[in-house]
Amino acid sequence: MARTGAEGFDPRQCLPLAGSAHAWFEVVERAEGSVLPARDLAPADRDALAGLRPDLCGMTLERPRVMGILNITPDSFSDGGDLLAVADAVSRAKIMSQASDILDIGGESTRPGADEVTIGDEIARVVPVIRGIRDAGLTTPISIDTRKAAVAVAALDAGADMINDVAAGRFDPEILSVAAEREVPICLMHSIADPKTMQSRAQYGDVVAEVFDHLAERIAVARGAGIAPEMLIADPGIGFGKTLQHNLSLLRDLSLYHGLGVPLLVGASRKRFIGEIGEAAVAKHRLGGSVAVALHAADRGAHILRVHDTYETRQALRLHLALHERGE
Repeated sequence: MARTGAEGFDPRQCLPLAGSAHAWFEVVERAEGSVLPARDLAPADRDALAGLRPDLCGMTLERPRVMGILNITPDSFSDGGDLLAVADAVSRAKIMSQASDILDIGGESTRPGADEVTIGDEIARVVPVIRGIRDAGLTTPISIDTRKAAVAVAALDAGADMINDVAAGRFDPEILSVAAEREVPICLMHSIADPKTMQSRAQYGDVVAEVFDHLAERIAVARGAGIAPEMLIADPGIGFGKTLQHNLSLLRDLSLYHGLGVPLLVGASRKRFIGEIGEAAVAKHRLGGSVAVALHAADRGAHILRVHDTYETRQALRLHLALHERGE
């Protein structure tokens, strides 16, 4: 685990955290408890923990990128039913694109307890919106948030640029072949079971280590399916089959996941644990807590922040990064 932000550290001994222009680390804590100076890392470990990640959809990743959430669903936990009309969704995309580097569009809720949506219904929800966004002249990269290969194909054909799979290819392995054949980025997220049952199965011996091992395994499977390493992104899956304490553990040790050697996406916006800690029962009232977690993730070198409130997050992030610039 990379230790970052410690008072009194020597900048001359630091390395950038996963290529970050604002987050640095001086030492690495090994599993057995020993500490290794960052400068003494083996070349492969140094590349994984400090190397600049490949560009994503034409964007560099030396600073965190904001991914705006557009749920075209009637039952999402935070904004279900808000954007069912195509015109409303496109209007929201126009506004959101002003503060977003990527738009993440989904037609199936994967909140705890959610029912599966048919392929036909999911395509009918997302494809007209993606086409509408492109017809409106918006060039912001679009991510299709889906577990299904057929939906991914339809979305890519309509103008999407990447895939965000909360099941990391477990639900529909063909989605990995789609990403390989179309040569598009794919985000592999940790989750267990399915949305309907995942919270009842949220049991781990060591959640941080088990999530890391799962993501490493899914990355290996994706590579075996023909996906180029520069097209892979990892997400620890905050809130997906995790308790409040599991989520906190993952966020505290977030820098560990740079050892996977791929860009890191964090999506914690408006989630239940924020409401529980921040005393905000209504999801839309969790802006302050969501921004706090986003800034924490940025400090741990997260490359992509998946959020609902893009303008507020972008504003906070700009101030946060300005305050953390390294002076000469």
